Amino acid sequence: MFKTIKNDLPASIVVFFVALPLCLGIALASGAPLFSGLIAGIIGGVVVGALSGSKIGVSGPAAGLAAIVLAAIGTLGGYENFLVAVVLGGIIQILFGILKAGVIGYYFPSSVIKGMLTGIGIIIILKQIPHFFGYDAEPEGADSFFSSSSENTFTSILNITDNITLGSMIVGIIALAILILWDKVLTKKAKIFQLVQGPLVAVVVGIIFFSLTKSNDALSIAQSHLVSVPVPEDTSSFLAQFSFPNFSVIFNPDVWIVAFTIALVASLETLLCVEATDRLDPHKNVTPTNRELLAQGTGNILSGLIGGLPITQVIVRSSANIQSGGVSKLSAIIHGILLLISVILIPRLLNMIPLSVLAAILLIVGYKLAKPKLFKQMYDLGWKQSIPFTVTVLGIIFIDLLWGIGLGLAVGIVVILLKSYQNSHFLHIEDKSNGKHKIKMTLAEEVTFFNKGAILKELDSLPKDTYLELNLIKTRYLDNDIIEILEDFAFKAKERNIDIKLVSKRGVVENPPSFIQFFNERPKSSLSLN
Repeated sequence: MFKTIKNDLPASIVVFFVALPLCLGIALASGAPLFSGLIAGIIGGVVVGALSGSKIGVSGPAAGLAAIVLAAIGTLGGYENFLVAVVLGGIIQILFGILKAGVIGYYFPSSVIKGMLTGIGIIIILKQIPHFFGYDAEPEGADSFFSSSSENTFTSILNITDNITLGSMIVGIIALAILILWDKVLTKKAKIFQLVQGPLVAVVVGIIFFSLTKSNDALSIAQSHLVSVPVPEDTSSFLAQFSFPNFSVIFNPDVWIVAFTIALVASLETLLCVEATDRLDPHKNVTPTNRELLAQGTGNILSGLIGGLPITQVIVRSSANIQSGGVSKLSAIIHGILLLISVILIPRLLNMIPLSVLAAILLIVGYKLAKPKLFKQMYDLGWKQSIPFTVTVLGIIFIDLLWGIGLGLAVGIVVILLKSYQNSHFLHIEDKSNGKHKIKMTLAEEVTFFNKGAILKELDSLPKDTYLELNLIKTRYLDNDIIEILEDFAFKAKERNIDIKLVSKRGVVENPPSFIQFFNERPKSSLSLN
């Protein structure tokens, strides 16, 4: 794992700067102590990062749980009572993992996953624009359309003109220029610019700007527009920031209801994030989902025991990790260690970072998740892909993450049922071992995203040095999701010395360089082989 330190260390620094304001902002939006968000971020990085089977996923407090946490603290009569529900939620997640509930993640169509990534990218951009100009009325990390005040996502942007903080805006623009210059020009010039990440330089410039403009009435940045990490005066005051669960309420039915809600929502968000990060991963690693639930459950138990918020795998941090070149779980672990060290040793230095600088970093992350060309690609794939994708994106923007995913999934199921309601689905494997290990895989007449889990499992379990005959002679309908799985498998097959013979009505091809090109002379949402 330490062989990848040259990639993971720079990536972990970027993830640290992305995670820091989100941990604090989500705690604030949840009505919980600020320190609780940092606890969750540290445990999500160090503990969950170590136990998880994901190489590039990063865990921590999630904005999607903020509303649940806020309501639960009031319902259960205090934060210490709520922590009991967090611990119990972690235990329930471990039971989910033991019962192998992680397979649920495979049954979300790729159009919804792509819609989730794009929607999150857009909501990051929309939510960070006010912070970029120094209008910090809403906590960092909020993702709901309606804020805790009377504003919504769009009215917050419209109100920027009356609430600009000049110093924040200037340093935000400088930071954004540094990030773009670093990404588009400097990283291609020399290796030093790949090792020293642009976000670190932007943050240092932000701190210097704040220090130099303290006495300038026009450009000075008030504390309300800076990072706000709790600063303990001594060891005893630091330890006093930890909260502990009040287990005397463990028999309260409301506690168990909240615990099950946390376990269910956190598990669903994690599984969706796992699916999304695996899709973004350039190395096409497949995360063991049941192990992920075990890791998340363990993390939530520990977080609840010492006063932290609930934890999930989080797409914003995970995508920042991928975009910054992280290749192993070491990146997530180091980011958690950096959070721990910085909170203990340099909280005052952290509190000199302008929020507008961190907003600039998140704007870049959001743009990379929601590139405009993706909308054209989804449109070209046809209405069966573009409609669930669009519904998911709009749901995330105008309601929140979970509603967007739920609406997109509902539409995706309706669309696929229109095509395959009267057809059965099966996967048949025939072993023809004779000398070299040969396997014949025959797909059904109708193959949809409902078959993703079974096909992915069978392909992933194929031994090395195998000759695979993939027979699609009887297949009349092949969903785009399955084509993408075959495309990813072809990439990994080269590493495992697996030869592929593709047999279909279009002909026989040995080791096709691209399944997508073979099946789609022009992009379509699915392939009709008639």
